[in-house]
Amino acid sequence: MAKVKIQGHASGTGILTVTAPNTSTDRTITLPDSTDTLIGAATTDALTTRINATGGRKNIVNNGAFQIAQRGTSSTVSGYGSVDRWKSVNNVGVTHTQEAITSGDAYDAGFRHAFKLTNTATVDTAASHYVSCYQYIEAQDLATSGWDYTDASSYITISFWIKSSVAGTYYVNPMTEDGTQKVYPQSFSLSAATWTKVEKSYPGHADLTFNNDTGRGMALHISPFYGTDFTSGVSTSAWSTYASGDRFPDFAQRWGSAGTGATWEITGVQLELGSVATDFEHRSYGEELALCQRYFQYGSTSSTYCGFSNGSSQAYFTLHLTTPLRTTPTLTRSGSGTRNWTAVKHNGNNNSTADPSVVTYEAGAVDMACRQTGHSGLSDMYATNLYTGSYYIIIDAEL
Repeated sequence: MAKVKIQGHASGTGILTVTAPNTSTDRTITLPDSTDTLIGAATTDALTTRINATGGRKNIVNNGAFQIAQRGTSSTVSGYGSVDRWKSVNNVGVTHTQEAITSGDAYDAGFRHAFKLTNTATVDTAASHYVSCYQYIEAQDLATSGWDYTDASSYITISFWIKSSVAGTYYVNPMTEDGTQKVYPQSFSLSAATWTKVEKSYPGHADLTFNNDTGRGMALHISPFYGTDFTSGVSTSAWSTYASGDRFPDFAQRWGSAGTGATWEITGVQLELGSVATDFEHRSYGEELALCQRYFQYGSTSSTYCGFSNGSSQAYFTLHLTTPLRTTPTLTRSGSGTRNWTAVKHNGNNNSTADPSVVTYEAGAVDMACRQTGHSGLSDMYATNLYTGSYYIIIDAEL
């Protein structure tokens, strides 16, 4: 079994030997004399980052391993539609999916799902077309992260695994949302159809602002293409002020321009304190689901909500939540078409096709007062149950 040897000054003879079961050869650490330090300042930050990363939560991003897809595993909607917390906003046809990873470097690193974009229409306009991939990060999560974001010597680091069918140079860009909006795109290169690990660090800046609230603090973009209507000669080595036409540098290649079927896959996204990327914080499915349900959750089909009638056309009911929400949500019913909900009353029943709405939601609560209008013939102040039938309630508090 190998040993770790700690000795004093290089000319000293005193040696402390410690058994080291995880190394195959002896390692010697030589302590400096009194005029030096064991490690320099440049090393201290990296070492501190790695030590601190061994305990507590470090990843500010939600669903960075793309385990959770409450809305469904595939969508053609521009916006939220498949994996939780991540948006793909596009003005050209794109399908976004929760994709299984079955082999490759990302698989070997412990990832089993990716967020995959596939274009279903050609990205044929170099100026106006865009295909985006990003997550809004809650402002208070950045404000209280420990990042001294107005200090240029304080850093955050973004890391992720990525694969594209189109080789080229792309950008990761943390666009800030509070105060004077800032952008800082940093480039990375991809070979076609090859998983690549990307790590980029970002210093603080005197003009950065993150409010300690539940609003949008940052839009973390890792996007396949933005046309020249949205790009310019913006710096890739410093924070710059956001403008609609100054979000990214010009893209050297137009992802999806060769026809349909171009792909873009990403997983293992981590945003953490410090200047060094550490190993990804793998969370259990249950823990990640609970974090995502702060922003989105849904009920079950054939549910019954207990309440009472108020007048002849509306019923109030209590909606119980899985976890407290970020803010007062919007409520909709699943499906399309008529989608009746039935008010079951003491002397019969009555249907309504109206979406329910929130009457009162208190921050941190796990239930809220709701109502549904559009009924008729209800008796005022009678016990009334609302039956959802084949549909379920959608509770959306996303950023």
